[in-house]
Amino acid sequence: MLHKVNINNILFLDIETVPQSSEYNKLNDRIKTLWDKKAMLLLRDDESSAESIYPRAGIYSEFGKIICISVAYFHDNKLRVKSYYGDKEAELLLSFKDLLDKYFSDGKHLLCGHNAKEFDFPYIARRMLINKIKVPQILDVAGLKPWEVNHLDTMQLWKFGDYKHYTSLDLLTAVFDIPTPKDDISGADVWKVYWQENNLERIKTYCEKDTISVVRLFQAFRAEDWVQEDQIEYK
Repeated sequence: MLHKVNINNILFLDIETVPQSSEYNKLNDRIKTLWDKKAMLLLRDDESSAESIYPRAGIYSEFGKIICISVAYFHDNKLRVKSYYGDKEAELLLSFKDLLDKYFSDGKHLLCGHNAKEFDFPYIARRMLINKIKVPQILDVAGLKPWEVNHLDTMQLWKFGDYKHYTSLDLLTAVFDIPTPKDDISGADVWKVYWQENNLERIKTYCEKDTISVVRLFQAFRAEDWVQEDQIEYK
């Protein structure tokens, strides 16, 4: 099936998210109360409070925000990589929407990410709605049948119908001996690098590495040689 997909019609992507506030105590009372309720469902035995797990709030679209969307696509035998990133979520979402509306909403193109059907795609769509941005056609999947949705997910492809397990991008890149994207920071570090170190460039680089890893993993699934560094152009 994958060999029938034109890789030039795929937009690969990854996103990085953080809690909306730098600290739990800076939340307004209404959101703080709602996070407290959410946190009660998330606390582990060794965790004591909603405040102590607030750094994890970024993985929930109601309590987090997107600070980077990195994309990659093939053109003229090169993999072109570009990032939309910054402190102003609405602005980066609008720029990303412009890309989708202009090039990836003709029904022929697909989006691809790792665990993206469960995380990246719905997170982007929800944050667009929250920011009063119309959801692009390729992300607006409400009411569509599964075969009408132009989304690919490397984690779902790896499952081969097995619904029991989550397999990380880090593990799969190791299994296929793909260069690791985790040579600087991990997803758990992003909130700290953003809110405490104020280092968006470092996060952008990390996000781009993850996106390239998704591309290489997809190529590995097709038993192809994956793209090399000299074939990558950063925009």
